Amino acid sequence: MQHQWNSARLSGKFGRLAWTGLVILCLMLGSAVVIPISAQDTAPVAPPQVGLRPDAPTYALHGPYWVGTQSFALEGEDNPQTVRVWYPALNPDGAAEATTYVISWAKYQMDSSSEIAGHALVDAAPDTTAAPYPLVVFSHGWGSEDIFYAWLVEHLASYGFVVVGPDHQEFTDETSSDLVRTTVDRPYAITHTIDYAATLTAPDGDLAGLIDMERIAVAGQSYGGYTALAAGGARYDMNAYAERCAGLAADDPDQFLCVFANSQAQMAELAGLDAAPEGLWPSTGDPRVDTIVTIAGDSYMFGEQGLAEITMPVLAIGGTLDTSTPYMWGVRPTYDNVASQQKILVTLTDAGHFVASSSCADAPSIVDLGIFFFCSDPVWDMNRAHDLMNHFTTAFLLDILMDDADAHAALAPEAVSFPGITYEAQGF
Repeated sequence: MQHQWNSARLSGKFGRLAWTGLVILCLMLGSAVVIPISAQDTAPVAPPQVGLRPDAPTYALHGPYWVGTQSFALEGEDNPQTVRVWYPALNPDGAAEATTYVISWAKYQMDSSSEIAGHALVDAAPDTTAAPYPLVVFSHGWGSEDIFYAWLVEHLASYGFVVVGPDHQEFTDETSSDLVRTTVDRPYAITHTIDYAATLTAPDGDLAGLIDMERIAVAGQSYGGYTALAAGGARYDMNAYAERCAGLAADDPDQFLCVFANSQAQMAELAGLDAAPEGLWPSTGDPRVDTIVTIAGDSYMFGEQGLAEITMPVLAIGGTLDTSTPYMWGVRPTYDNVASQQKILVTLTDAGHFVASSSCADAPSIVDLGIFFFCSDPVWDMNRAHDLMNHFTTAFLLDILMDDADAHAALAPEAVSFPGITYEAQGF
């Protein structure tokens, strides 16, 4: 595809040179020439195929579609949610993809907000040329918002996906008092979001005919990665989880991951169960989901047996210096234990937890709040990390949901060689 875009640019370049030569020749002959408007001049303007850095790999370059975004409010829910949608859009005038998102820190008990630079056209008309497009439900991290990952969701929309991001209603405090409730609720929020996407694309919906409800992925970062695993069919194995936690020393820095060890009764009640199951808990997976992407996703409550319940294609991405969802409690056991015939593990050596967040360059007001760590990484250049994650995520979803042969080839182990990346794959 990139070769075709380069060819088009070259053709345009030499075409203009030919016309310039013709005009000069006719002027030299003293003749008046009227130059017609060519079909190329009236054709829709294509978005620039660039990445965040000049060395961006193939699928980190902007896709062939302009990106639009709209917000909607879910109706009829006990706990109302807002969803934002990113989608292929029309842009007949070639306007710059530019908007400003505002993220509130109320979930962190902070009376402040931050602006994040976005690259989308607000309320732009959908491009239905190749509709319906596959659906990607994106689940944000705990206490965060989907716009914190604008760099990724916008990018996916540029390749012909409709991305719907629910706003999980939750809050954080010193005792993590809301964590158990939101842990149980999050997978159901994914099901509600898929239901809502169906109403959006219905003949009388706001995005009629835009979404293909037969091709669905769930992706997420941190607790959104956990949510993707649960939506993909992973099941709690609380006994195995409790045993693992019991084996930790009292001063082990991973002790904070064991907050659920004494919460099984509360979790069962919230899930509508009479009591906590002795073995694997019932699945909260949605049968409409075809594939999942988990970025720094928590997997510890599922254990080996619970993760083995996942059989769909899985892409897991994580950093080895992640201290919020440690590598060995998140993406490593995910890849090792899912029963998927197709699975990929992308390891960013020495990357931390927030390498998947918006960069401080796009959100300087986060720095002003004194929480620089939310928008930076101690080792990695954020643009390089985002280019690589865009490349792998886009190629994976193009392959699984669109049967794109070139994308599949780009995921073959022999095709992957990036400094700082350890790549493992099965079925590619």
